[in-house]
Amino acid sequence: MVDSLIRDIDGGVVFTAKVVPGSSKTAFCGLLDGMIKVKVAAAPEKGKANKCLIAFLAKELGVKKSAVTIVSGAGNPVKQVRVAGVTSQILSRKLGLDGSP
Repeated sequence: MVDSLIRDIDGGVVFTAKVVPGSSKTAFCGLLDGMIKVKVAAAPEKGKANKCLIAFLAKELGVKKSAVTIVSGAGNPVKQVRVAGVTSQILSRKLGLDGSP
């Protein structure tokens, strides 16, 4: 199931994220309807939630912020996210989607 959520592309991966802004803390929350759900502490105004998402993913995946791009859905809770420099296996492992601790 995870293999269909995360697509390997040249030099990175693309996946769909469901972002819930205004949460008490920023955290990965599992899967929801074929999307990776992430709660972010920032408010959904002036791009703050998007910046928070990018910073969180960069930190969790061990890449620079510039390696994380919102491809589409910048003004929407459902976003297509591209991360350069990682594979779907690395992303699955670091976000705990592969079942490993």
